[in-house]
Amino acid sequence: MRPLLTYLREVAVVPPVQAEPSPLDGVLEQYRAWMAVERGLAAATMVRYARTARRFLAEQAMVGGVFAPGGLTGTDLNAFLLRECGRVSAGSAKGRVAELRSLMRFLHLRGHTPMRLGTAVPPVGGWRLAAIPPTMAPSDIQRLLDHCPREDAVGIRDYAILMLLARLGLRSIEVARLQLDDIDWRLGEIAIRGKGRREDRLPLPSDVGQALVAYLHESRPRSSTRRIFVTCRAPRGPIRADLVGDVVERACLRAGLPTVGPHRLRHALAGEMLRQGSGLTAISQVLRHQDLATTALYAKVDFIALRAVAQPWPETGAA
Repeated sequence: MRPLLTYLREVAVVPPVQAEPSPLDGVLEQYRAWMAVERGLAAATMVRYARTARRFLAEQAMVGGVFAPGGLTGTDLNAFLLRECGRVSAGSAKGRVAELRSLMRFLHLRGHTPMRLGTAVPPVGGWRLAAIPPTMAPSDIQRLLDHCPREDAVGIRDYAILMLLARLGLRSIEVARLQLDDIDWRLGEIAIRGKGRREDRLPLPSDVGQALVAYLHESRPRSSTRRIFVTCRAPRGPIRADLVGDVVERACLRAGLPTVGPHRLRHALAGEMLRQGSGLTAISQVLRHQDLATTALYAKVDFIALRAVAQPWPETGAA
């Protein structure tokens, strides 16, 4: 009954559940408002930050069942972070550091903690550009597209999503945010709303445009939303970003390939552009990186070009 009741509450047919908020809930609600108004964070980022804040405060700021954030110390922060490092990757652990520092800044500004404990959160060790970005062969990308059925509404929608990922390197949230007004059919351009409320315009390749036209004309359900991609099952509404991951996962299973996420197609596009001779500046513009150093990571995937400049390994036994 939970999905049904959730939907009925969203359309105001059933009244929302009235519960007495706890002190912890009140602080978390203030924290969400602070992130939205003062920090201007995206909705998905606020969900992640609030989830970490709830878990941390429930574990470290409850004394005898009473919410007492004023007694937090640096030891509490380190203990929580050590537990997180033991169960998540290095990248996720670095995210926990940013999330804890944000929470500590908020608690101090609102007078919940007497000291600025954000500086007590230790950084997580890691080396920039140490890893090689995972990528896919162009033949595998084409295989994903070729194995996507286009006989029904779901298949036509999924093919259009895959084309946006493979040809333009969009992120999942950018696909979900696309609106009908974002496409300029006369100029052949598409507006992308990316990270940090940034908006960019990219040329719309003809094959991507054809996939979008097929979806909009043949299979997009009637809906009042201006979002391009809509769920095919009731209650119909704009898709969420996690559905884009489901689309890629289903495509991998159909093509008989290892399961990857949508971001892998973004890496593959950058690697293919590099192999075709595109410079890092051009790749940065397509992927909409704010810092060219982020794009420099992809220079390591062009092994053919790297072999041409690599020095021979010294002979064994040389003096």
